[in-house]
Amino acid sequence: MTSRPLTILQMLPELNSGGVEKGTVEVSGELVRQGYRSIVMSSGGRLVEQILEQGGEHVQWEIAKKSPLSLRHVWALRKFLEHNQVDILHARSRVPAWIAYFAWRGMDAESRPKFVTTAHGLYSVNRYSEVMTKGEVVIAVSETVAEYVRENYRRVESSKIRTISRGIDPNDFPRGYRAPSEWLKSWEEEFPTLADRPVVSLIGRMTRYKGHHEFLKIIDFLRKEVPNVRGLIVGEEDPRRKGYAQELRDEVQKRGLAEHIIFAGHRSDVREIYSITDVMLAVSSNPPEAFGRTTIEALNMGVPVVGFDHGGTGEILRKVFPTGIIPIDDCLQAANVVKNIIEQKPEVPNGHPYLKETMLRDTISIYEELAA
Repeated sequence: MTSRPLTILQMLPELNSGGVEKGTVEVSGELVRQGYRSIVMSSGGRLVEQILEQGGEHVQWEIAKKSPLSLRHVWALRKFLEHNQVDILHARSRVPAWIAYFAWRGMDAESRPKFVTTAHGLYSVNRYSEVMTKGEVVIAVSETVAEYVRENYRRVESSKIRTISRGIDPNDFPRGYRAPSEWLKSWEEEFPTLADRPVVSLIGRMTRYKGHHEFLKIIDFLRKEVPNVRGLIVGEEDPRRKGYAQELRDEVQKRGLAEHIIFAGHRSDVREIYSITDVMLAVSSNPPEAFGRTTIEALNMGVPVVGFDHGGTGEILRKVFPTGIIPIDDCLQAANVVKNIIEQKPEVPNGHPYLKETMLRDTISIYEELAA
């Protein structure tokens, strides 16, 4: 262990929203709390402010673009690592990981940082994705991801792969939480068609794999049995994929679902939205969710979740709420399960292993172990 506090650099494309970003912010805050120096490098975003408020540092480099031009940062990163005496270099996405790997590989093996990668997803199996297995330790965010890496990258020593499931702070999503009356009043003014109706929600960025088309199919089936049901889609539109958002709106019109579907856009009041949700859907298709943060957030609050039996979603539901498991892509069965939940209101079991405290402890233990 170095005599000075450890310096840890986490690298990711941007800091706007999503599980990768949230986990990075959480680890940064805990590092600062424990007296370490935390640096985060990204192309920027709305969560930068939170990094800084917690006492971390942020370095803004354009490291998000999937382009060979991004590798221009390799030499500069090598100098940055040396100048800042970085002890742990932690890459959390593929483009930053390639920059980090080439910079790290070119340094003196005796004095360079220790290199950690986190496989946050079930990446396509190719040379480009293989960089996420180059870490001296490869963190997998779920048992699903760990098994995927073992099966598809057989050259990776199994001892290098460490499963650290993502986790939440139960206090952030307390069981039985009820939104304050002022929020409810504002919400009903903004979305009056949701008042006093069963609400089925899908929360996540508007990208194809999140399962929005499956969500629309399920609501289409469900409205025949529960005519007053409303489907709530929460998540920001990707500015690079405007066509996808329009595609969804076109499908809503085609299916005649205009009065049943509400697009709420990006929201920071997700806890309150869970509290007015009758059933959450987790229907990511291909690839499936690597973990499924919204699934465990909702379940922790006692909100039932119905999801496809694959990936991280299936992993969580099997352990916490097996009632919500449905066969992959079976939208009719999903609608039937949602209907039963709306009518019968089953209780979600209390307690689960997916805790932020555990995730932070295990991650920082790896940093300390490597630096020793």
